[in-house]
Amino acid sequence: MSRPATLLMWCALLCTAGLLVSLGACGSGSSNRGLPPVASQKIRHVVVIFQENRSPDNLFHDPVLMARGADIASSGMNSSGQTIPLTPIPLAIDYDPLHGHDPFLSMYDGGKIDGADKIGIICAQGAMNCPPPNPQFAYVDPADVAPYFQLAEQYTFADRMFQTNQGPSFPAHQFIISGTSAPTPTSNLFAAENPTGTSDTGQGCASPPDTTVAMIDPTGSEAITQYPCFDHSTLVDLLDAKMVSWRYYAPFAGSIWTGPNAIQHLRFGPDWTNDVVLNSPQVLTDIATGQLAAVSWVIPTGQTSDHAITTDGSGPSWVASVVNAIGNSPYWSDTAIFITWDDWGGWYDHVAPPIINSYEYGFRVPMIVVSPYAKAAYVSHVTHDFGSILKFTEEVYGLGSLGYADALADDLSDCFDFSQTPLPFHAVSAQFDANHFLNDKRPPTDPDDD
Repeated sequence: MSRPATLLMWCALLCTAGLLVSLGACGSGSSNRGLPPVASQKIRHVVVIFQENRSPDNLFHDPVLMARGADIASSGMNSSGQTIPLTPIPLAIDYDPLHGHDPFLSMYDGGKIDGADKIGIICAQGAMNCPPPNPQFAYVDPADVAPYFQLAEQYTFADRMFQTNQGPSFPAHQFIISGTSAPTPTSNLFAAENPTGTSDTGQGCASPPDTTVAMIDPTGSEAITQYPCFDHSTLVDLLDAKMVSWRYYAPFAGSIWTGPNAIQHLRFGPDWTNDVVLNSPQVLTDIATGQLAAVSWVIPTGQTSDHAITTDGSGPSWVASVVNAIGNSPYWSDTAIFITWDDWGGWYDHVAPPIINSYEYGFRVPMIVVSPYAKAAYVSHVTHDFGSILKFTEEVYGLGSLGYADALADDLSDCFDFSQTPLPFHAVSAQFDANHFLNDKRPPTDPDDD
């Protein structure tokens, strides 16, 4: 039996036994009765904006959301049992907490969430007084992320959105297109870390021959390594089978953030030329010229990401420019935009994730749902993960299931009200507009990730 079929079978059995209800995976509550049939009529475009390396406690220290019941902490516990206040920092900083699988295990500490202080810190070249005291216990200055707050306060903010994987960017970008980082359909392994080798000129199926990635097995061992080129079904294959258009906007081919680059039939097939756009700002042009695909992934450059050290602080403006382009176009009336972050970035977050195997789930990441049918000023407390975005898309377009994380996930039903009067769009105020990004001629940067 294939791995997807096995997952579907176990999902059904565990739901019958009542063991997955707490994960929001069994049709319980408002979030999992399936999207109403009208959803496929109301939603004709899905846009996934995938930012970098932040937790809710770090990025959304928003008094308005907190007053509405969003679960955001102002302090946390360290490994010595001390309560450490979260202190404000700029979005663009000169240090970066590590955020691979080992840092996850350190911070998780068997569910006690008291090991953030054990996470190592990378300091930028020339950084002064680095790292500062308690560097992992921080929240971003609200003034630096005002566009995110505007969106989260107006539409739906999810405070129980978890990254599906317990590790960094490379596997996370596999999960967001396919619900897994497994190398084959029948494998019981997950790619657990970012690839390593003597060259950083490529990450994925076009990597130098000596490139390897650590694979985690069901016991939690990462003793096995392999070349970071995989082959199994992804969401885009389901879209292709139904002739639903899609595009994946990425800064360049060799990035660990370019998910299709690590799937052999995507990297060396016609989709690479036809549907992978190696120019992230082109999404703005495609919206303006009426060329937006039915499903889009929008990946930032290093500068426009929120990745510590790498970002120049323009991430919130970048996201606002994409949302404003859609909101001020005819696409607004039938689009669902999911803004989320690929991993927690090593920042303190106080919520222990549900653990379903040796690599799933990871820590919380923020998510904002923007749509004329998103619930207004709503905080979702339902458990979501990257598989939820896949499942929503599968249900809207009648694609069937991949049988990976999407099979266990909820479908984000609680974030929408398809019977409401469609919400009007209000432009998001931001420091930079679309022209800034369209005219930015700097080469896109990739993170020096852990």
